[in-house]
Amino acid sequence: MSDSTSATTIASYTMAIHMALEANGHDAAAVFKAAGLSDAPSQDPLDRYTTVQMATLFREAVKSTGNPAFGLVAARFLHPSNVHALGYALLASATLRDACERLVYYFRIASNQGSYRIEESEGRFCLVLEVVADGVAFETIDVNGRLPLLEPMSEIAGRMSVLVGGYLLAKHHGGSGILLGGVPGVLPGKVVVLGGGVSGINAARMATGLGGDVTILEVDVERMRFLDITLHTAHTLYSDHAHIMELLPRVDLLIGAVLVPGAKAPKLITREMLSCMREGSVLVDIAIDQGGCAETSRPTTHQDPVYVEEGINHYCVANMPGAYARTATQALANVTFPYVELIADRGLAGAAEAKPELKSGINVMAGQVTCQAVAEAHGMEWVELDQIPEVS
Repeated sequence: MSDSTSATTIASYTMAIHMALEANGHDAAAVFKAAGLSDAPSQDPLDRYTTVQMATLFREAVKSTGNPAFGLVAARFLHPSNVHALGYALLASATLRDACERLVYYFRIASNQGSYRIEESEGRFCLVLEVVADGVAFETIDVNGRLPLLEPMSEIAGRMSVLVGGYLLAKHHGGSGILLGGVPGVLPGKVVVLGGGVSGINAARMATGLGGDVTILEVDVERMRFLDITLHTAHTLYSDHAHIMELLPRVDLLIGAVLVPGAKAPKLITREMLSCMREGSVLVDIAIDQGGCAETSRPTTHQDPVYVEEGINHYCVANMPGAYARTATQALANVTFPYVELIADRGLAGAAEAKPELKSGINVMAGQVTCQAVAEAHGMEWVELDQIPEVS
């Protein structure tokens, strides 16, 4: 059935599923077989199925019945005896409070994937279900040094940063009144992009496409060679404090596109450095989702996106791609769905075995933080993923 370390559910629960299928004219034995289970449901209170097996059974039942709400149908056939002692304990409860307390105490009979607890406040009590979660962060899934599931969002944010920045440079928005592309006889605006990753290169592409004078600061020399070949009209410059200070007095649009996977962004721009920029210039901090790369950056919203510090317009909207929700959803679904489908079919451990790169995206497993960068960013303890039985 299952090993002792897996998240499991009592096997006799499947009796309700079996009865619901038969009562509605479906071949329950065939559905159970398609799910990889025995033809008949187990009535042994010691038998367990993993949550992956249970999910597979429900998926096969939905496929057989054509009813996406089959779980509600099965619930009508659920009897207290299907969860053995827990069911009888609930039946014997004199009050709702008694039933809740017994559910807290006996819930692990039904499932070990979570636990209930009671919270009391001002004469009220609340039944809270705590689930031992596994967490996959798509932005940290690494494939040969790339972050393919994060790339669509970075592409959108990078392109959007130039659109927003150019808009905020308009005089009636408090900007300096500089048109990024310039016109014949008038120099274009100067754009500085901090970071030559996916969001940085997309920002640079948009800015050069508009005719801006673009400089990309990067610390990876090989990446700069790639940028130099790819973006013929953009300049590359090694990123250090001296070079940033050299550029700031002349920049019109500063774009923060710095990313350290899973960790907080480094603060490359201090308040003192920002004061070197011309009043009415614009800072678009794409890195705000990782804390921002400027000392003066703080998260804003799409409804109230801009504030002014040191005379500089700051655009620090968290989740920038949300502004273009349709494009963002379609782009993200394109790259995430194969992983989601695999996890649904095999469970997280099985999916990680089939696609080892998925392990780099597991930030939490069996309730424990497994990503060092995330743990350090939040002051938490962490364990190596291979030390957890589910994936070892």
